[in-house]
Formats: sequence, C-alpha cells, structure tokens
Amino acid sequence: MNVLLVNPQCADTFWSFKHALRFIARKVANPPLGLLTVSALLPAEWEKKLVDMNLSPLREEDVWRADLVFIGAMDIQRDSVREVIHMCQRLNRKIVAGGPLFTSEPEEWSMIDYLVLNEAEITLPEFLDDLAAGTPMHLYQTSEFPSLNTSPVPDYCLLNLKQYATLSLQYSRGCPFDCEFCDITALFGRKVRTKTSEQVIAELENLFRLNHRGNIFFVDDNFIGNKARLKKELLPKLIAWMEKRKYPFRFNTEASINLADDEELMRLMAMAGFESVFVGIETPEQASLAGCNKMQNTERNLVEDVRKIQRFGLQVSGGFIVGFDDDSPSVFQRQIDFIQQSGIVTAMVGLLNAQKKTKLYQRLKDEKRLLDVSSGNNTDFSMNFIPRMNLDFLMDGYRQVLTEIYSYKPYYQRVQHFLKNYQPGLHSHRKMTFSNIKALMRSMFVLGVLKQGQFYYWRLFVWTIVHCPENFPEAITLAIYGYHFRKIYSIA
Repeated sequence: MNVLLVNPQCADTFWSFKHALRFIARKVANPPLGLLTVSALLPAEWEKKLVDMNLSPLREEDVWRADLVFIGAMDIQRDSVREVIHMCQRLNRKIVAGGPLFTSEPEEWSMIDYLVLNEAEITLPEFLDDLAAGTPMHLYQTSEFPSLNTSPVPDYCLLNLKQYATLSLQYSRGCPFDCEFCDITALFGRKVRTKTSEQVIAELENLFRLNHRGNIFFVDDNFIGNKARLKKELLPKLIAWMEKRKYPFRFNTEASINLADDEELMRLMAMAGFESVFVGIETPEQASLAGCNKMQNTERNLVEDVRKIQRFGLQVSGGFIVGFDDDSPSVFQRQIDFIQQSGIVTAMVGLLNAQKKTKLYQRLKDEKRLLDVSSGNNTDFSMNFIPRMNLDFLMDGYRQVLTEIYSYKPYYQRVQHFLKNYQPGLHSHRKMTFSNIKALMRSMFVLGVLKQGQFYYWRLFVWTIVHCPENFPEAITLAIYGYHFRKIYSIA
C-alpha cells in the first residue's frame, strides 16, 4: 500500500515558538512523534510519506497517490483537520484517524472512514488485520493500556531533521496524579508504564546515526512518574551512553513539582544531560489547588521548590492557570509576584478550559456551565465554560498578568534573577556552532537595534558577560524567547 501520514497545522501559540525559531533558521519546534510511531507499526513493505503541514501545505497530488491517509491530531489542530478531511473526500480517498482529538470525541467524526483510537500498539494491529481480510470496521477502541515494551523505534527517517528545532522521544505514559482539569489519566491511565532502558537507548542511537545533534524533548507528561525505575535503570544507562557518545544531546521534559524532593534524582538528571523541565505550578492559591485536586502542589513552598530545581542545573518552565472556581480577586497579582520571585522565565499563563474526558468537563456539564468544546489553545482569551468570577474582571486580570510578566523591564529582570540562581550542569555548556553565531547576530540586530527594549537587551548582554559568562548562550536564548512571547500576546 501507498500511505500518506498527515500532521495537520497547529495555530501560532505560546508553544509554537514560531517567532523565536526564525533566529535559528528552523521552521517547527517539534515533529509529530505519534505519527512516526504509527508509521513504524505499519507493514515495512508499505510505501510511506509524511506531510507535516506546519512545514509545507498538503498537496492534492500527494493525497491522490495515497491508498490511505492517516491523520493524527490534538484539539488545537481541529480546524486544519477539517480541511484535510474535505480534501480527502473531494479526491475520494479513505482516512484513518487517531490521537487525542479523535479519542476524546469519536462521535464528532462520523465522516472519517476508520477511527483507530486510544493507543496504537493495541488498536492499529486489529485494524490492519481486518483491512487485510477486507473487513475493516469504522471504530477501533480499547479500555486497555498496552505495555510499552511493544512500542517500536519511531520512523525518524521520514523527517527532514534540519527543519525541527527539537526532536522528540517518549519514555513513559500515564501519571500517578489525578488533577481535575487534566485528561492524561483518562487517555493513558494512572499507572505509569515505561519503555525499557534498552528501547530508549536504541532510539537515541538511531537519532545519533541520523546525525542529529542538539535538543531532544522527552514528551512524557510526567517523566518522574516512576522515580524508582528512573533512578535505578534508565538514568544510569543514559549517563553512560551520553559519556560514551561525548554528550551529543541536550534533554528537556515535563515533571511534577515533587522532583524538588529528590536530590539524587535531580543530580542524575543533570548528569544525564537534562537541562530543563516543565512543571505545572498552576496557581499559588491553595484553595484553587485543592479544588482541582492538585494536592501534590499544596502545603509546599513552591518558590523555594523552583529555586532548588534551578540550583541543581535544571531550568524550570512553568504552567499557570487562572479561572479556577476558587480563585480570589487577588490571584492575578499573586501570579505575577510568584512568577517574578521564582525566576520562571518561560511562564505559560493560560485560561482554564475544560477538555473532554476530564472530571472538570463532567462536573461543569452537570452544573450546566459548559459553552463549547475547547480550542486546545488556553492562551487565546477564550473559555469554554461560564466561570464563577465575573468574565470581564477575569479577562482584565489575565491581560494584566501577561502584560506585567512579558513587558520588557519585568521580563529581562526575571531572566537576570533566574541566571543568578541557576547553576548549569557540567555538560550543559553549549558549543558555539554556526547556527548559534547566526542567532546571536540576529538577536543583536533585531532585539538590540530594530525593536523597542534595546536598553534592557544590552543591559542583560553586558551583565551576563561580566557576572556569569558561562550562562551567556542561555541569556541570549531567553531574550529571543521573550520576543516570541511578546509577539504572541501583542505586547509592545
């Protein structure tokens, strides 16, 4: 068979880093790891082509040549998905669809020929068997969670690696926590399942042979969900492999705040080449944390937890939410103060939205407060339910948070505050490449000459060289990130 794998276009969002990528001549932040894994599960003799619509448009001739069109998507790709479906229908090509968007709402996609939902390691082989027998069904789904021991090395060879800023890899699925607003446990369960260390090393070896060097994102929703196995098995082998290969990669991932409780784990992660972690802080309001069942964040000094992680050589990116039922009128200033004090430079502050499959969605449905499906972009000034707080007051407060943390002066102050506390790991110093030099020169011209805020850019530039020159590449990177965030939020 001749199959086409399509990654629909994502909107320009906080996490797209679209405006920052121009400085390093890359087009997209991350590749579609789900589709690459699906490709590896398909018969080896099939001809496969990947079209990432974030890199190039979908062409009719590509669809016309395909016997089957596979689509994988998340909520934020909904509009682009509909465009792909219309093209396939116009050209009379059959569609196979899977991923979080379709798994969360299969009833909305009756026009798709074959819905292969949940985790492909279980449902895709069933579909392929029926397809070979000439009896494929419309819907394939399961309540089981597969062992990741059967998950293959993704088909990275389908990619033009030079187009992506960061490549992706998955170690685990599932999360031991059960936050009301999060759909991870509904999609992947609370029992954390992991690949073997040998599987992870094989994927890294494959990327190394494909001549990738630089950033790799472990896409796990909670990388430290099984801390014992991580410390005993994966990290020691990862450290040995990285040393053998002379540290070709820089890792980042997502983790819960209890990472700060385990100094051995933080030390091992830094030794293995991890440089940053995204942590869901959500809010400094204890009542809101308890109300959404984020109990792992309660009864802690969250600012000190962040600073401790930073001192162990891991930069902290943070997720923050406003719009909880228990938010007080002071939540907006408290969010601003927390972000500034903690030195979390990459602070994604979003409005609460209710994703399907979450306990929040069901509760709001029971309370008759739902308005629409979520766009998947919680930074676009939209909510899909009626909040307890006055909506105008909430939106004004949200704008206040964004303006105060991403305007030039507070943003550059936060970068400097972070660099004072940050202690980079032994192997995190970035080698100066031609791409890095180009990014530096572009930042000096764009941020230091063309745009407003030149004074703050040059002050950070000089301060870093004088006080912590080892962090100079990080300072320039964060200055470029600030440019992207201001563009996304339309902050002058």
